[in-house]
Amino acid sequence: MKQVMFLNGPNANLYGLDRSGTYGSDSFPQIEAACLARAAELGFALDFRQSNHEGVLIDWIQEARQSCAGLLINAAGLTYTSIPILDALLSFDGPIIECHMSNIWKREPFRHHSFISKAATGVVAGLGLRGYLLGLAAMGELIDEPAQ
Repeated sequence: MKQVMFLNGPNANLYGLDRSGTYGSDSFPQIEAACLARAAELGFALDFRQSNHEGVLIDWIQEARQSCAGLLINAAGLTYTSIPILDALLSFDGPIIECHMSNIWKREPFRHHSFISKAATGVVAGLGLRGYLLGLAAMGELIDEPAQ
């Protein structure tokens, strides 16, 4: 069974607790459970992780190089600042899907530029949990495509 990693960056563990509703009402454990169930339906194993630390995310991306067919990432606030995460992603050979719970282009101007996008095969943003599930569905197709 193919393995896929889904990484979540700083403060993603607080989803569902944000009074503004920017990230929806689903809690992080609910999001994780829904993603694990969807991956199982799609026929691949999902390693779903979250860290508030840039270096840990980089270590996990490097780990994924050895064991994963694909990678999904919501680098959260590090999306707009982290060249080291970009560099780590550029070393990953499989498909990468950048996911955001909110529509980053409807938010503050500093969020309109993603360093992560340069490494991403595709981007899903602004659809909350639905976007995560769509990202997983796309990943399921991408990892099943024959190598070119």
